Amino acid sequence: MAKGSQKKTGKNAKTGAKTGGKDAITTIARNRKARHDYHIEDTYEAGLVLTGTEVKSLREGRASLTDGFGLIFQGEAWLEGIYIPEYVQGTWTNHAARRRRKMLLHKDEILKISHKLKESGRTLVPLELYFVGSRVKVEIAVALGKKDWDKRQALREKQDAREAQRAMSLRRHM
Repeated sequence: MAKGSQKKTGKNAKTGAKTGGKDAITTIARNRKARHDYHIEDTYEAGLVLTGTEVKSLREGRASLTDGFGLIFQGEAWLEGIYIPEYVQGTWTNHAARRRRKMLLHKDEILKISHKLKESGRTLVPLELYFVGSRVKVEIAVALGKKDWDKRQALREKQDAREAQRAMSLRRHM
């Protein structure tokens, strides 16, 4: 079972926060385009090394993962291309919006990811950015890029399923 599926249960429908407890989960940003553009193979949960103004900006719910990607460099995991805008009330201590951020993973997870990334066509993409209590976590995935015909086929299957569901609901109401 993927780690991402564990955190999806017991959420409040309005706020997106996990009901009760000190480990409330609040979603900041999702990369919905990643599931359309890639075949997701494995998912991992990683912490992020952030500055104070970055966390304050994230508390306002401002971030974008669409251009983000991960890489393994000298035995460390890094996240590049994600956009966390400058904190509005920040001063000279403000951060750069698209700087490289270090991901916190166990050594065996980094080795496993690096071996998978060496295979042809694999990449590391961020799927979701969220708070677990007061800590910022990112869900990353080792993914294989889809071809154009894969994307069209996925859209067609989704549309067929939607039409079948619509037909079944109309049939029940008759």
